[in-house]
Amino acid sequence: MFWPMLAIALGFLGLAVLGVLAVKVFLEVQRLGRQVARTTERITRAAEELEEAATDLARTGETLR
Repeated sequence: MFWPMLAIALGFLGLAVLGVLAVKVFLEVQRLGRQVARTTERITRAAEELEEAATDLARTGETLR
C-alpha cells in the first residue's frame, strides 16, 4: 500500500512543479511580448524620422559625401 500512495504523491508533486513552470513561462512570454511591442514602436518611429530626414534632404537637393 505504501508504493501506490508514494506514486500518487509523486505524480501530484510532478504536476504541481509543471504548473509552476507553466506559470513562469507564461509570465516571461508576456514580458517578451511587451518588450517586442516597445521595440517595434521604436523602430517605427526611427523609420518615420529617417523618412522625414530623407524627404527634407531631397527637398533641399543636397548630396551626401
